[in-house]
Amino acid sequence: MKKIALITGATSGIGEACARRFAEGGYNLILTARSADKLEMIRAQMEANRVEVKALTFDVRDAEAAQQAWESLPETWKQVDVLINNAGLALGLDKEYEGDPEDWNTMIDTNIKGLLTMTRLVVPGMVKRNEGHVINIGSVAGDAAYACGNVYCATKAAVKAITDGLRIDVADTAVRVTNLKPGLVETNFSNVRFHGDNARAEKVYQGIKPLTGADIADVAYYAASAPKHVQIAEVLILATHQANGSIIHREQV
Repeated sequence: MKKIALITGATSGIGEACARRFAEGGYNLILTARSADKLEMIRAQMEANRVEVKALTFDVRDAEAAQQAWESLPETWKQVDVLINNAGLALGLDKEYEGDPEDWNTMIDTNIKGLLTMTRLVVPGMVKRNEGHVINIGSVAGDAAYACGNVYCATKAAVKAITDGLRIDVADTAVRVTNLKPGLVETNFSNVRFHGDNARAEKVYQGIKPLTGADIADVAYYAASAPKHVQIAEVLILATHQANGSIIHREQV
């Protein structure tokens, strides 16, 4: 039987790229996202390449909906080999004392609580089978706060702590746990952060060749493909001219 990868936030960016990379590697897929139309489109594309796909439409912020979707799967599909907790977002780029509390709640509920919800659903089965791999998509922002990043940076710092904590909790099993920490990746990330302001989003990537979703997917697949005794615990992935969350060299344009 083919291995199974469950990927959250699978209809765009890093999540979609992971779906394509793991499909290329011979995995069957469980893909989750909020948009049924986009999920159906990707499911059709993947199945055209002889990959079996289960598409689950729900918001990871809704723990009850997540549980119902998980329980709807046949038992054989619950034997997930790789869980990629990718669903996440940044909203706003404001000083902390000027931020929008609604944006804060959305980031906390998605980036932290949504990740925990999926981990709670999937990992017990991995522990019981004594095999599996959890790959959390963190961020360079989790290493140190940058200007006006405050709450987003805090959520990604939480992802690092939660990932480290899970790795400790499963150390007596063969379950592996990885934290991937991308820097600048050109996806719809900045468009979402700036609430659809395309012009502002485009400026984020000006003067530098950013990473792509496929770059991060390649690292995720590498971690999942390592020998069973090798645990890629944490990887920081930056564009060549990015030093950290704050220092970026840009060519004049």
